Amino acid sequence: MFRLQEKNVLVIGLGLSGAAAARLLIARGARVIAMDNSDTPGLRRVAEELRELGVRVELDLRMPPAGQFDFAVVSPGVAMDSPLVKELRQRETPVISELELGWQQAVCLNISVTGTNGKTTTTELIEHVLTHCHKRTLAAGNIGKPLCSVADETRQLDYLTLEVSSFQLETVRFFRPAVAVLMNITPDHLDRHHTLADYARAKARIFENQQPFDWAIVQTEALAMLRTLGVKEPSKLITFSANNRRADIHLDRSLIISRIEGWVGPLIDLEKTHLRGPHNAENVMAALAVGRVLRLPLEEMVAAISSFKPGAHRCELIAEINGVKFVNDSKATNLDAVAKALQTMPVARPGETNVLLIAGGRDKGLDYHDLGPLLAQRVKHAFLLGETREKLRASWSLFTPCTLVDSLLEAVNEAVKNSAPGDVVLLSPACSSLDLFRDYRHRGEVFRETVGQLQCPSNGGVARDGTMNGGVEKAFEIGTQFVGRNEKIFEELTR
Repeated sequence: MFRLQEKNVLVIGLGLSGAAAARLLIARGARVIAMDNSDTPGLRRVAEELRELGVRVELDLRMPPAGQFDFAVVSPGVAMDSPLVKELRQRETPVISELELGWQQAVCLNISVTGTNGKTTTTELIEHVLTHCHKRTLAAGNIGKPLCSVADETRQLDYLTLEVSSFQLETVRFFRPAVAVLMNITPDHLDRHHTLADYARAKARIFENQQPFDWAIVQTEALAMLRTLGVKEPSKLITFSANNRRADIHLDRSLIISRIEGWVGPLIDLEKTHLRGPHNAENVMAALAVGRVLRLPLEEMVAAISSFKPGAHRCELIAEINGVKFVNDSKATNLDAVAKALQTMPVARPGETNVLLIAGGRDKGLDYHDLGPLLAQRVKHAFLLGETREKLRASWSLFTPCTLVDSLLEAVNEAVKNSAPGDVVLLSPACSSLDLFRDYRHRGEVFRETVGQLQCPSNGGVARDGTMNGGVEKAFEIGTQFVGRNEKIFEELTR
């Protein structure tokens, strides 16, 4: 454990991770200054709490305060090329992530999961399997519970199960998972990482400090990309893929098959689980591989996976009304996630489009044209909202009819008017939520509540003919109101 007593530390950003880092540092005897570039009622409440603990807090501050710091802890939302971080580096102040700080203070081994898509479900699935097999663990990291907030609990754990983002990995120094899982790499966060190669290298930092006796569990397609970039994992390797039968663990129809020596043959039938689609098959493969290296009994893992139900906002069927299904996939914040959702949606009539897609939000620098051919095959109409709606329409209108809307309520209303029995209204945004919502969870909950009103139009909901009660419309508009560019805060990204 790294000693923090009497260290002078700057914490940048007072979202979940920054506040957790400040609390841990002050509890370990450090002298802490915490700053944020915004000043909102929520931040003032956090600041008041931290000041009572002995933290000096500065709000509405865009450059580091004067003084010398032993190191700085940055929240994931702070870009490494920002003027603030550049200033710290000019001062030769080491910059680390909250993940690194939490790892330095934890005292148990960790299993860490990263990748573009599937990392949250896989993290939750691994936690579920370990718990079922009587291992003491908890899920933390990018999943919504900062590692710093659970560092003291690690004395009672067998393993930490961590979801890790590329933003967090940018500023690790000694962070080392005993088992590192890389789910996949597809274009995402290019507004931050600029190129797919840079994004892949950031993800690959999960292996950087591993030792030959550690384990890397990697999707074969992601592994091939890393090899083209000259990245090699120093640890023992297990590969998995839903598409490559040469992988150590692969998919054959609904069966997950192992080629690992001493563990050859079918492991589980996905038809006997609550998880569907090739992407979920890979989530299961990763969890099984983790269990294998931890020597968990296969029959216990199968029982755990069979009882597991994926969390909200991931291709979540929330209602079927008049033969129309409403699916909440708010967590789909990139093109690959949307593609997987579209491929998973049921087909009403062969050769006919039946998905009414609701998409849009804050742009992440992606090439939205890439989704065009799949849209032409599956999407009947797209309803586009948020900052990137014009860009989406320019990219998608050649492939499917597109309508611009001003709110999620309007998008649902228009989708209902254009739907027919057998159709699917799918919220799968392909974008960040931070232009209109607090996070993807808020966006999904607003969608859920809006659809809930469809089932009771007499109470002010949206009727099947598309009419709606003004009071409810106003309420949902308040729920989805623009957060405001002047109220950006350094908070932990939960995408």
